[in-house]
Amino acid sequence: MKAKQSILAFVLLVLAMLACQTPSLPLQQPAAPVQPVVPVAPLNSNTSNPVTDEDGLVALFENVSPGTVAIITDVGQGSGFVYDGAGHIITNYHVVQDATTIEVRFTSGYMAYGTLIGTDIDSDVVVIKVDAPAGELHPLPLGDSDSLKVGQTVVAIGNPFGLDSTMTVGIISALGRTLDAIRETPDGRPFTTGDIIQTDAAINPGNSGGPLFNINGEVVGINRAIRTTSTTETGQPVNSGIGFAISINMVKRVVPVLIETGQYDYPFLGISSMDSLSLDIINELGLKSFTGAYVTDVVADGPADKAGIKAGSTPTGIPDLFSGGDLIVAIDGRDIRTFDEMLAYLITNKSPGETVILTVLRGEERVDISVELGKRP
Repeated sequence: MKAKQSILAFVLLVLAMLACQTPSLPLQQPAAPVQPVVPVAPLNSNTSNPVTDEDGLVALFENVSPGTVAIITDVGQGSGFVYDGAGHIITNYHVVQDATTIEVRFTSGYMAYGTLIGTDIDSDVVVIKVDAPAGELHPLPLGDSDSLKVGQTVVAIGNPFGLDSTMTVGIISALGRTLDAIRETPDGRPFTTGDIIQTDAAINPGNSGGPLFNINGEVVGINRAIRTTSTTETGQPVNSGIGFAISINMVKRVVPVLIETGQYDYPFLGISSMDSLSLDIINELGLKSFTGAYVTDVVADGPADKAGIKAGSTPTGIPDLFSGGDLIVAIDGRDIRTFDEMLAYLITNKSPGETVILTVLRGEERVDISVELGKRP
């Protein structure tokens, strides 16, 4: 099916950006906290009057760059930032994947070995612990990614191609995107990472794991990947103006659990859906709405299956397209236009064992179905 081919092409492009391989470092519990430090303060707490001029950008960089770090491993490099005064550093999982040593370099020139203490391959986030003097630890303020708007200015700071402390500026291009997760289902298909921010701020190899800031100097995302068809002479992908960052609200939900337990469990519905609905598909399926998440597959004995969610099963005039499935149009009373929107809400607001109410259209009938969420296998 063309939709499946386009999805595969997109996955290959995104995966081309992943810097390294899986880590062989064992998970360890965090050591006793070092002396707490005063975090970097946002540049401007009045969001109605943000710093937008040239001097403001200079001040932003000078204020937050001490909290950004370079991550160097035996298999690659990336970026990261200081999360707290206990020496916890946040970066991408793929930056330290397959690494046997992790070196953290601060902007002051101070260097320390890092220990991997928590891994989330679903969102591509890890927590590293360093033993560093309090004077080197400058925790960065975390913003609210739910308050972001398309068109807002954002700033990325990282180490593209090993060029330390590089700053680039762009805008929020889109919100609520999804990417394939590194974790796979039992049948070999990738799970989905939701609530992804799209930006045109220049992101290149080495930016992975670094912070994406709003104009007030608050971290609103972690730069993860780009979509591109262009490469360098050595085969490394280069910026195309389409970059992706993990939302900071997802990070704020995941990281405390990683620090405490070393892993994070995601809610699981057990359904698959189409990425988009064309007019031809809508007409062929006989749908009564232009928006929503059409259920194409339901995992046997999964949460959705047990709750009675239906997948399409009747052949149509389009190959591999089956009618008769539920069209999910709302979750917990929130209208959704796409499967991506539903995943973003689910991942950032719900945990395994909790219940959601899915509102579905079955023909012209509107039905509310309660689903107890499971845990991703």
